[in-house]
Amino acid sequence: MAVVIDGKQIAASYRETLKERVSALRARGIVPKLKVILIGDDPASHSYVRGKERAAADIGIDSQVIRFDDTISEREVLELIDSMNADDELHGILVQLPLPKHIDENRVIMRISPDKDVDGFHPTNVGKMMLGLETLLPCTPHGILHLVKTQTDLVGKHVVVVGRSQIVGKPVGMLFLNESATVTYCHSKTNDLGAMTRQADILIVAVGRAGLVTADMVKPGAIVIDVGVNRVDSRLVGDVDFAGVRDVASAITPVPGGVGPMTITMLMHNTVEVASRG
Repeated sequence: MAVVIDGKQIAASYRETLKERVSALRARGIVPKLKVILIGDDPASHSYVRGKERAAADIGIDSQVIRFDDTISEREVLELIDSMNADDELHGILVQLPLPKHIDENRVIMRISPDKDVDGFHPTNVGKMMLGLETLLPCTPHGILHLVKTQTDLVGKHVVVVGRSQIVGKPVGMLFLNESATVTYCHSKTNDLGAMTRQADILIVAVGRAGLVTADMVKPGAIVIDVGVNRVDSRLVGDVDFAGVRDVASAITPVPGGVGPMTITMLMHNTVEVASRG
């Protein structure tokens, strides 16, 4: 039976390191500061932001959430970002997604200074990641990389990514490629998905479809990272049939309690990284 990768415990351990870094920064008179823009009343967004507030407070980061109803204009959001970009004492800017339909997410992301883009979504930071240069990495992919590194060496491993989103699928494959793994991408148009996933030493599933990957689709001994979060009969479940796949894999992340805590932790990591540059 697979080891269950405890994202909460791994995140908590990493946050202790961040606490020490923040303490050292504060001793130098530098207080890491993060501002979050939250628009609308999406319950999931509010839940995520509360988690970020708790993590920041625990680590010692000065965080502030600026809340608006969904009638705010795109122009007002962009002007607010401009003012944040100009604030030399502010280290991190995060706009919680998704945004109302009348606001262009790409325009908002591109307005954030790459130096304060703690989500790691700005094209400049994505480009640097593609080139293997030091930059602010996207939080969920970076968290996944950290989780897998607690289980195995990556050099030469075959990583299969199911999903090609801009937020998780595409960047997570690039991070593993930068670590000298061999990476295969799969998606909704892939022929015979199971034939591809059964080749994976490390299988990362980020689609948003409950129970997509079953035990017969997993190579015995593979490490399985389930990024999906789906609500089924009032329960949160992943994209992987956890009960079945656990009997085949060597290690697997649960949902919830796997990737999620690492996403927030890597947001804190990025904020501390920016503050440390000062």
